[in-house]
Amino acid sequence: MAYETRGKGALDYAPCRYKTSKILFRGPKRDLKVPYVAILGGTETYGRFMAHPYPELFEAQLGRPVVNFGCPNAGLDVFLHDPALLKLCNSATDIVIQMPGAQNLSNRYYAVHPRRNDRFLRASSMLKYLYPELDFTDYHFTGHLLMALQSTCAQRFEVVRKELQQAWVGRLKGLLARLDKRVTLLWMADHSIGHVSDNALGSDPLFVDQAMIKNVRPFVRDLVKVVLTPDEIAAGQRGLVHSEMDASAAQMMLGTLAHDRAANKLMESLSNRRV
Repeated sequence: MAYETRGKGALDYAPCRYKTSKILFRGPKRDLKVPYVAILGGTETYGRFMAHPYPELFEAQLGRPVVNFGCPNAGLDVFLHDPALLKLCNSATDIVIQMPGAQNLSNRYYAVHPRRNDRFLRASSMLKYLYPELDFTDYHFTGHLLMALQSTCAQRFEVVRKELQQAWVGRLKGLLARLDKRVTLLWMADHSIGHVSDNALGSDPLFVDQAMIKNVRPFVRDLVKVVLTPDEIAAGQRGLVHSEMDASAAQMMLGTLAHDRAANKLMESLSNRRV
């Protein structure tokens, strides 16, 4: 993936692998022979452009290893398709999942790459029937695909969106069922649950609404919410580390204030559990 290659002014993410997992995670590699916390998540958890992402900040407060199992652009499928990663999570004392959006997972309308979940692989016969006017060989990423579906017909797009929402709930419940401990869910976004951002499709966690959270809430230990205002995001983005070439990509990130807040709230959540 692109993050493994450093350019001028870019961070060294010290990529590493754990056990037999096929996923390349952010390092430095943590010691798994001592008690540790496992954090699953997407690009924010990985900490793109962050010198010190929230798993590292949380680790400093906690005083023991916090293993960053963040995977850029991850949906729920990447975790479910990696038995070695699930085993590593089940060996942890605590598990945190930064909630991903619903767009990057395989469903009845399209399939995504099992590890790079933002990669669109193929349309199903159902999607071809729903959108006969589109040539799906033109699309390689889920974001591009969804924008095309929405712009072609907003009414038909709602059918796809509802399918993604249902698939997300089922997939998250499936993941929770394969974990031995009740996890802490982390909502990390530029909008509150139930609100939609201003851009065409929305922002991550894309399509995740209050009803979906309510559906899975009984199966998790805690729900930690980190919501940033536009001003807070802008202020936090000034602390990101990136090359000039990546300046536009950095504008998509939540920034350093979000990571500070996530670490603090996770520490508070974990402390409350142990009182």
